[in-house]
Amino acid sequence: MECPATVARILAIATLVLTPFALAEEPASATGRSAASAGVESSDASTPDAEEAQIRAALQAYLDGTSYNDPELILSAFYPEADLFLSHPERELYVLPIAEYLEFFADREKGTFNGREGTILSVDRSKDIAIAKAEIRSATSEARYIDLFLLKKLSGEWKIISKAATRLE
Repeated sequence: MECPATVARILAIATLVLTPFALAEEPASATGRSAASAGVESSDASTPDAEEAQIRAALQAYLDGTSYNDPELILSAFYPEADLFLSHPERELYVLPIAEYLEFFADREKGTFNGREGTILSVDRSKDIAIAKAEIRSATSEARYIDLFLLKKLSGEWKIISKAATRLE
């Protein structure tokens, strides 16, 4: 038979180890904690907060800039040293610095709609970082892309620090 002191130690250790898992499984109302109080902010379109609105504004600047051939608007959404990881029919990974990506739009008529439409699908923020997902459709080529964005709040502004894209069709 186990010594009562040993059993008590085992129970104390088990309680310390298992309590965080038990609390994590309880609904927020039972623990008095919410995802926001734990430092995680889930975003949904029905309850955007001020931070999410700023994130969406940065994403929309990118989407509008690429739809209307506006390199300055595109650049306003990005950290100046951001890299883009794009789809390319002849390369497994096509990496472009933002400065090179802007060249795609430089010789087009600024302000003219080019058939590219973007829709923000989701935003998920934790403190000063966020991830977002957008769908891009091109009426001219019938192409469809999914873009994933990594954003960071820098000097009080949300900036896209990286983007990855894949072509669906």
